[in-house]
Amino acid sequence: MKIIMPMAGLGKRMRPHTWSKPKPLLQVADKPVLGHILDKFVPLKNLEEVVFIVGWMGDQIREYVEKHYHFDARFVTQEELMGQAHAVYLAREYLHGPCLILFVDTLFEADLAKLETCTADGVIFVKEMDDPRPFGAIVEENGRIVRYIEKPPTCEYRKTTIGVFYVREGAELERAIAYLLEHNIRTRGEFYMADAFQRMMDWGAYFISEPVEVWEDCGQPETLLHTNRYLLEHGHAHMPAGARALFIPPVYVADSAIIEDAVIGPYASVGEGVTIREAIVRDAIIESGAHIERALIEHSLIGRNARVQGAMRHLNIGDDDVLEL
Repeated sequence: MKIIMPMAGLGKRMRPHTWSKPKPLLQVADKPVLGHILDKFVPLKNLEEVVFIVGWMGDQIREYVEKHYHFDARFVTQEELMGQAHAVYLAREYLHGPCLILFVDTLFEADLAKLETCTADGVIFVKEMDDPRPFGAIVEENGRIVRYIEKPPTCEYRKTTIGVFYVREGAELERAIAYLLEHNIRTRGEFYMADAFQRMMDWGAYFISEPVEVWEDCGQPETLLHTNRYLLEHGHAHMPAGARALFIPPVYVADSAIIEDAVIGPYASVGEGVTIREAIVRDAIIESGAHIERALIEHSLIGRNARVQGAMRHLNIGDDDVLEL
């Protein structure tokens, strides 16, 4: 099975952090979002290769993957952002046989081993939501998906797509996307995967849904912090020995962090080489190399090598920023 991961977007909702790094490398708990996703695939026995569709600062994605993982990886560049389906089509030379397509905003818990024996033409992973309108929704008849609605106008259909899809034959997906491109079929000005999957269904492909128990979004500051809280509660907490600090679990603090006369937690993630002195940090993500002194930091994102001194507030500051009050 191949895994196709479009990640060329600019990550505008996560600025200022995405001015200096691509969104998949935003830190959450003990590693970047991308690392949490890729860790799920390492145990798969039938994993053939992972194809990363990258854009601006894609070299950082390549560097991270090659440093931390040893599966076969391919990198495709999407220079013109024309939508999800257009991104996947750029990887068409790899679209053959079973393919799993997923977007990097999504952390999820699902049994992917089921796909090894799946006989359906396609699987759309879903979670029932009270309000599916910001996402996508499916319509089913007798267990078969017959419609895929991108950003539905109502809440009539609550099985919400989470951004993870499986097709048994990637070449059929390529053919559907090629049809969209040839006939210029767009949704809100872009080529969407929803339209490609709908085309496959209209041609007779048999799609089913697969529910997931956990779906955590990493696309906005508030949802990234929510995901951080979830991960810390589920196996990603760590407290170093010997720090001059009061830790209120759950927290993740890298062993190389310098913590002196501070209160850390709950729900704080502190990266490599961070220095925190005379401060309180809770419900926050502090990325590597940051320096925090005489501050109260909560509900905040602090970028790499940022410096915060004397602040008592909620902050969202990017890499290398300095805030002294």
